[in-house]
Amino acid sequence: MSTARVDYIAPWWTYWLHNFPHVNLRFKPVDGSFNPQEDNYQQSLIFLVCVVAAGLGLNLLFLAIYLGCLCCCRSDEEEDEEETKRPKSCCVTWTAVIAGLICCVAVGVGFYGNSEMNDGVYQLTYSLYHANHTLNGVDTLVLGTVDSMQSSLKQHLARLDEIFAMRSDYIQILRFMQQMADNIILQLTSLPDWGQAKVDLARIADQTSYVEYYRWLTYLLLLILDLVICLVACLGLAKQSRWLLTTMMTFGVLTLILSWTSLGVDTATAVGTSDFCVAPDKFIMNLTRNAISTDIVHYYLYCSQSMPNPFQQALTIYQRSVTTMQIQIQGLLQFAVPMFPTAKRDLLGIQQMLNGSEASLHQLTALLDCRSLHKDYLDALIGVCYDGVEGLLYLSLFSLLAGTAFCAMLCAIPRAWRHFDNRDRDYDDIDEEDPFNPQARRIAAHNPVRGQIHSFCSYSSSMGSQSSLQPPAQAVSNAPVSEYMNQSVLFGGNPRYENVPLIGRGSPPPSPFKKKRYSPSMRATYLSVTDDQLRHSGSDLQV
Repeated sequence: MSTARVDYIAPWWTYWLHNFPHVNLRFKPVDGSFNPQEDNYQQSLIFLVCVVAAGLGLNLLFLAIYLGCLCCCRSDEEEDEEETKRPKSCCVTWTAVIAGLICCVAVGVGFYGNSEMNDGVYQLTYSLYHANHTLNGVDTLVLGTVDSMQSSLKQHLARLDEIFAMRSDYIQILRFMQQMADNIILQLTSLPDWGQAKVDLARIADQTSYVEYYRWLTYLLLLILDLVICLVACLGLAKQSRWLLTTMMTFGVLTLILSWTSLGVDTATAVGTSDFCVAPDKFIMNLTRNAISTDIVHYYLYCSQSMPNPFQQALTIYQRSVTTMQIQIQGLLQFAVPMFPTAKRDLLGIQQMLNGSEASLHQLTALLDCRSLHKDYLDALIGVCYDGVEGLLYLSLFSLLAGTAFCAMLCAIPRAWRHFDNRDRDYDDIDEEDPFNPQARRIAAHNPVRGQIHSFCSYSSSMGSQSSLQPPAQAVSNAPVSEYMNQSVLFGGNPRYENVPLIGRGSPPPSPFKKKRYSPSMRATYLSVTDDQLRHSGSDLQV
């Protein structure tokens, strides 16, 4: 049997997935034909899940080794070497940014794949429901016609036998009509019984819809979780919050495990679905070979104009039998009713039943035509093999990107933690009285009493220095020109501040927005220079 078809061509990605190695759990090759009821084929799909699980184990082992090396092999860095700190902080920043971008791209790909998968499954279930409606319509018409032929017609013919008991020719016509009715029943019962195929399409569609709803909801929650973890981790890095980073590391490990798990399930499902999509006719023929004739299944699978209709003979006999019975009833109504008026009611009842049987024949002919079921079959294949498998591929790509992003994030967060520790260590080395030290401002904020004492002491020392440095008014007014020139040189040569001490000017403190970091050597030099200037200025003022 040729599987080539003009109206359905399996997409290239199904052939690519179908060529994946099919190996059972005993590492023996297995036939790649879709057969979910076979144990070896099930093991081949489980083997793919095991391979992905091994990848998860290697990933977690790499992270454990990396974090162990990062904790145990810390190098002692120089606190004053800013050149070595900036590249590391820049590397951590760019790693976090790239991981965040990859996570956002992964979430976008995941949303698209989840939507495609849902569209494909919806098209599959819709086709199954429509095909089930068609088959139920066929069964309803067949059962209704057979029941009317066996019960209603039999009752009418029995009463007519009593009425026409004296006319043997009329009795012969009634026997002939009974033979026609039996012939119709025989042809209708020869039609395939879809219930014997043990394939309840409605039940399959219901189960598929149920599973798909929870699958779609699970992936939606996973996508939202990935996005929230990514954003909160970036927020923790930006705000340098340790508890946020610790929480996100825990959730990041959990999400990494979920990403690898979804990758394994999606890969196995995509490979199994592709095995079906490459040769769907073969699987359906094997599924229905014990219940339905091969010619009938082949007729619906291909629906070729060159193929004969397997129901044509039965429908033709049905139509001819109904037409013959209608002719006989017309003759009896014309010739027997004037002689037997009581037979008119039964003859009209038979005529009405035959008209209903003829209408059922037309409906049955339309329902048994291959075009309706073949269209449902093609729609189901397109929904599964195009949208469904494509959605699974995008979901697999989402799992890979999400796993990569969270792996990079888990590697970057400990580096950021070390950077925070180095920064706090640098702040702790700075003098607490340094106005440019953020640590000093934190201490003053947490210890207001200490800050007030420090401010009071500074103010007192400043007032004392100001009183000791400020010369008397008489000395300034009666000072010679040389002393005046010395004071001008001392206070920067600005005549506006010639008689005002340096500390008593009320000059504003350094702006808190201009944060500068001074090394201990620079602060020592700055303090020594300031003391020398104050000492010289005091000596000059005393003179």
